[in-house]
Amino acid sequence: MTTWYEKESGDKSPHSKIGRRTFLTNSGNGIAGVALAALLQRDARAATTGDWQPPDGNPHFAPKAKNVIWLFMRGGLSHVESFDPKPALTKHAGKTIAETQWKDVQNPDRLKNLRVVAVQQDTQRNRLYPLQTGFKKYGESGIEISDFFPHIGGCVDDIAIIRAMWTTDDNHGAQVQFQSGRHMLDGFFPTIGAWLTYGLGAMNNSLPQFITMGPRFFDHGEGHYLGPANDPVELTIDPNNPLPYAKPEVDLSRDEQKIEFDLINRLNRLKSNQYPDDQALEARIKSYELAFRMQTAVPRVVNFENETQATLDLYGMNDAKTKPFATQLLAARRFAEQGVRFIQIMHGAGAAGAWDAHSGLKANHTNLSAQVDKPVAGLLQDLKQRGLLDETIVVFATEFGRTPGSQGSDGRDHHPFGFSVWMAGGGIKGGIAHGATDEIGFHAEEHTHYVTDVHATLMRQLGLDPRRLEVPGHKRLEIDFGHPITEIIA
Repeated sequence: MTTWYEKESGDKSPHSKIGRRTFLTNSGNGIAGVALAALLQRDARAATTGDWQPPDGNPHFAPKAKNVIWLFMRGGLSHVESFDPKPALTKHAGKTIAETQWKDVQNPDRLKNLRVVAVQQDTQRNRLYPLQTGFKKYGESGIEISDFFPHIGGCVDDIAIIRAMWTTDDNHGAQVQFQSGRHMLDGFFPTIGAWLTYGLGAMNNSLPQFITMGPRFFDHGEGHYLGPANDPVELTIDPNNPLPYAKPEVDLSRDEQKIEFDLINRLNRLKSNQYPDDQALEARIKSYELAFRMQTAVPRVVNFENETQATLDLYGMNDAKTKPFATQLLAARRFAEQGVRFIQIMHGAGAAGAWDAHSGLKANHTNLSAQVDKPVAGLLQDLKQRGLLDETIVVFATEFGRTPGSQGSDGRDHHPFGFSVWMAGGGIKGGIAHGATDEIGFHAEEHTHYVTDVHATLMRQLGLDPRRLEVPGHKRLEIDFGHPITEIIA
């Protein structure tokens, strides 16, 4: 029997035995479904009437940056062994906090309702644990960076370190809180990547607006009430299959696949003539074209054949330890170069995240920092030499820090009271350390910032007013909006 496809295309190959119903169903899944969701959202924007209008894809005011590369160390990188040196820990090592001048330490008012073990437990039981690495001054700014991160230290004059972050989740759901601003017990809310892609239009209609790479555990589906169009597209850096669910179910050549796309479009056009006002159908037609472009564009971006050896060496592609993360960061630069709005890279496998050093902190951080230090510095240098750092913000973050006291014999516990992150590029000042924790790194004390202040800073630099993005029926709390960290903005 001659199938509908053979009749329309003239193709007699075995691939032509795919049924029309099967093809119609499958073509709505995978990357075509992502493309369709994005297009439906755009159509909804255009069709909305009434007082409220969804964002039109344009910034609210002149932006200083175009895109974000978000690097997240899952598990809780120790702030006192990375970007916030505390020599008092070594000086008073072995003492409980109750035996020191900080014996009366109390949570500040902003943390009174924090869902964590009482501070008193740390003050009476945990003994101060000495620093597990040394620190050196780097650059003209002379900012101290730990010996775990010498390559990042070499870039310190391009970095703004924020040393007084705080959050309210003492477990690894704080990974979600850092990105959404809300505790997991409150439910799930859109993340900063989702808000930026929701508020701004695509810069490249052949690539996703929001990409994620690396391990995720706590939150899959970051758009939430903003809709699936604002979820990230998960990528693997494999030139043969970088985009999961994007390949056809059977092995088709590109010419064969194009025939199928053309044919299904013809069939849909027949229906659109009957229903000219059906925006969902029109969006589906466009989605096939967009999905077809993505299937070509994404593999092209993650193909590094044209990169120079000097560039590959800069990222650490020649070293087995650094190559996995280096590969993702080189891809991130290429995606940013091609106009992808938000590129999220998560480092640290496992449910909690590999940086979760409850024991063996020195060995843990020595190993993990060696995986990321050179690639991250390579990314910053590469962006800078190409003129891309001026328009791309790099964020290096983690869900919380680690306690000044020991856990067991040689580890540190979760610590949401005070920790460090840093930002670079896109109008962010370099060579500054903003804010401070106390002398043992326990509490954020000077110029303190809740995690949404990072979000607000990104919003400002990309030209968005978060209050103008509110969605009816989903009122946000004041803390959800955050405040731009003006001291680090050039």
